[in-house]
Amino acid sequence: MGCSSSKDSHAPKIVKPAAVAGQTPCGPWLKSAEDLTDFPVWPADYQQSLTCKFVTKEVWEEYKDKKDDCGVSFKTCIISGAQNVDSGIGCYAGSHSSYKTFNKFFDQVIDAYHKHPPTANHTSNMNASELQCPPLPEDEQAMIVSTRIRVGRNLAGYPLAPGISNEQRNEIMTKVVEACKTFEGDLAGTFYSLNSLSKKERDQLIADHFLFK
Repeated sequence: MGCSSSKDSHAPKIVKPAAVAGQTPCGPWLKSAEDLTDFPVWPADYQQSLTCKFVTKEVWEEYKDKKDDCGVSFKTCIISGAQNVDSGIGCYAGSHSSYKTFNKFFDQVIDAYHKHPPTANHTSNMNASELQCPPLPEDEQAMIVSTRIRVGRNLAGYPLAPGISNEQRNEIMTKVVEACKTFEGDLAGTFYSLNSLSKKERDQLIADHFLFK
């Protein structure tokens, strides 16, 4: 659940409007979630985001002073979309608890984007033998040099990116490194910490397309 950043040359050129009682104008001048002191109002030309659509006055009044079980506020969940008004979605859950604590908001966003209403059930099947993967035609196989699969998972007991602290990030890294050390065979490998990479290691990882510039 997130939004594309507009912090580049294509960012919308908008001027901060005059103050209106009971409203906080959304735009790049918002520096932190604490700047959302009143009901957020998006510029007339930038009201396409799902956050803009579903942060109604009723939702705002119910959640504006609430935090989830990990201490992440509702304002933190929506600040990105309030800053980057050209976002398509504009929100990030602060933890697993956010989806329940702020359900009247997130349920609508998920339903609108994923077509997955609150009454729907999510099913998963981790049995690789049941994957339906017919062989590719020879001409398409010839174009493939290498492939990789990126999998993102979250650890129980930790908030998600918007609400996590540096200390918690380091705890997660330590746990992941210890877990990776138990891998054997073709799963074994080397863990590289971004904070301690040498220039030689960084250049090699970029050359091998494991790390972006």
